[in-house]
Amino acid sequence: MPVDVEGYRDYVSARLEPLRRTAYLLCGDWHTADDLVSAALVKLLRHWSRVSVMDNPDAYVRRTLLRVWLDERRRPWRREAAWAEVPDRPLAAGATEGAADRLTILALLAELPPRRRAVLVLRYFCDLSVEETAQELGCTPGTVKSQSARGIEAMRARLAPTPDRVEEVRNDG
Repeated sequence: MPVDVEGYRDYVSARLEPLRRTAYLLCGDWHTADDLVSAALVKLLRHWSRVSVMDNPDAYVRRTLLRVWLDERRRPWRREAAWAEVPDRPLAAGATEGAADRLTILALLAELPPRRRAVLVLRYFCDLSVEETAQELGCTPGTVKSQSARGIEAMRARLAPTPDRVEEVRNDG
């Protein structure tokens, strides 16, 4: 069966940015996110004739993206972290609004185990229901609920003021 390349292009051009953002939330790095999206889109093209007639092709692409990310996390070279030097240039005025909050959330997400992080991204970023998230991850709705609760609890615990932090605030103010 010939592939509808035009339909594939239209779909990808309409969904590319949301896919990149989802991949970024999963992995925390734009370069890796682009690699994940590329790998997922190659897999999508291979099965486009079947996926294009599905009721919800977005679910297929999200699941593919999630599986590509989980596979990538299992590779041994991904366990190493490389850090580049931070450039010495100031941020543009107004560019920091909300940036600290976003960086904090991304850092907290990065500390979570991969499945728990995937549950939070699918539930609260992609706005999937518990049942849809369970279907995407191949688990039960109860697992999604417990992983969501544990993930949120872990993030809240890291954000909660400790007695040391409260004392620091009092001394500074």
